[in-house]
Amino acid sequence: MEIPSPPSGVRFIDDYLVYLLARAAHQVSSEFHEQLRRRGISVAVWRVLSGLIGSEGETVTGLAEACLLQQPTMTKLLDRMTRSGLVSRSPDQRDRRVVRVCLTAAGRAMAEDLALAAKAHEAELLARHPPAEAEAIKNLLRSILARHDRPRRG
Repeated sequence: MEIPSPPSGVRFIDDYLVYLLARAAHQVSSEFHEQLRRRGISVAVWRVLSGLIGSEGETVTGLAEACLLQQPTMTKLLDRMTRSGLVSRSPDQRDRRVVRVCLTAAGRAMAEDLALAAKAHEAELLARHPPAEAEAIKNLLRSILARHDRPRRG
């Protein structure tokens, strides 16, 4: 298979979709990650908190997938978050072998505070683009995810 040539004067990587998605995500998320760092909150904790907002409970596996973490890493993180009083774990009502993770009151307060900061950051990002372009970006990303995401568990 022959590697297609990028447009003249353009490096391969600068025309490669996967790289462009990763670089864009890194650039825009690093701004918010700095806000988290100043608050003493890790990106992984933020992802768990945000993954539980509006949820009545997630499985460890489903939460690990949503948070882009390996399950053993998620389990250790949840152990720390449980000790900190941010989340609780309880058996699933339908299948007692399954554990559901939920926000505690303290976790919900922290999650909601951070979600407000995240939405403000998002508004700043989207303000850099014309409204139609900003909505098109979100729609395109949702479409990519819908076509390439594995079915969500739990």
